Amino acid sequence: MAFRSASGWNNLPNGNFSPVIYSQKVQLAFRKSSVVQDITNNDYFGEIKDKGDSVRIIKEPTITVAPYLRGTQIQTQDLIDEDFFLTIDQANYYSFQMDDIEKAHSHVNFMELATSQAGYRLRDQFDQEILGYLTGYKQAALHQNASVARVAADIPGTKAISTATDTELLSSNILKKGDFAQITTGGAGDHSIPLSPRLPGITAFPTDRISPIQLFNRAARILDMQRVPAEGRWAVIDPVFLELLRDEDSRLFQSEWGKTSGIYNGKIGSELMGFRLYVTQNLPSVGTGASTVGVSNQNSNYGVIVFGVNSAVATAEQINKTENIRSTDSFADQVRGLHLYGRKLLRPEGIVTAKWNVAA
Repeated sequence: MAFRSASGWNNLPNGNFSPVIYSQKVQLAFRKSSVVQDITNNDYFGEIKDKGDSVRIIKEPTITVAPYLRGTQIQTQDLIDEDFFLTIDQANYYSFQMDDIEKAHSHVNFMELATSQAGYRLRDQFDQEILGYLTGYKQAALHQNASVARVAADIPGTKAISTATDTELLSSNILKKGDFAQITTGGAGDHSIPLSPRLPGITAFPTDRISPIQLFNRAARILDMQRVPAEGRWAVIDPVFLELLRDEDSRLFQSEWGKTSGIYNGKIGSELMGFRLYVTQNLPSVGTGASTVGVSNQNSNYGVIVFGVNSAVATAEQINKTENIRSTDSFADQVRGLHLYGRKLLRPEGIVTAKWNVAA
């Protein structure tokens, strides 16, 4: 039997808690892999008590090297204890309840299922917001891929490098169509980069696009030129970009790709050209996104991928309050939780972004 509900009661409205006909199995939502905690520096976990708390980060000092000749009087350098404050300025919560009757007669542990889903939704939002932040974008609404360019007012605290753009990124590290001389399309400028794989049998590559491997090579060169350590480098791509990579006819690429051992926490296999490779659906997407097909100049529909190193971005997070209480309005158990976090770009030279779309 199914219990009748009071007027206006919308909890479990389909009566699926009732032990009649329904299978013991529940269809779980597909889980998107979380990558942010694996690609950022989270060594700065101070005691996070509430939104507005700060975690102090001491910047690594720059050491001066001087020539030495016999008898030289050594000049000792004073270390500069420059610091940043990572402000815990992001907060999200969940709250749900289950009536005593529903709990007593349910054939499924809905409280456990709902708690698991709440944790996933908090983690998913955490990924979407931070991947937007470190690529220069912000969300138009929660649980959406970032799609709006960030402005100066969005900067948490001060810029790590004063000459950085209003997105805190270095302009030389933001790749766009005009940065590739082999693309001869007129007025390429800051438009999206058309990409297509170098397929088997191709002897001449079109001049209105580049290949995914070329984009990886350019990102690696930029990081090398900025003296960014090779250790800890990563690349975060979306599933559309991953498909193009898998289509590449490159012996060098295929030899590395052969080391793959599946996907774990968004990570694919081992390394590609010195980058740990992650795939996620949570990267910024503007308009119709990266799957938009075409080589014409355009800035309305594209995706964004990002290359970096762990020390470039710091994150601190905590599910600060989790409460299981009795509802004051009905005979029900209520579960609610609060997730607090902050993020700060520490070394902009260690982040390279690229706006792109499928060429054909």
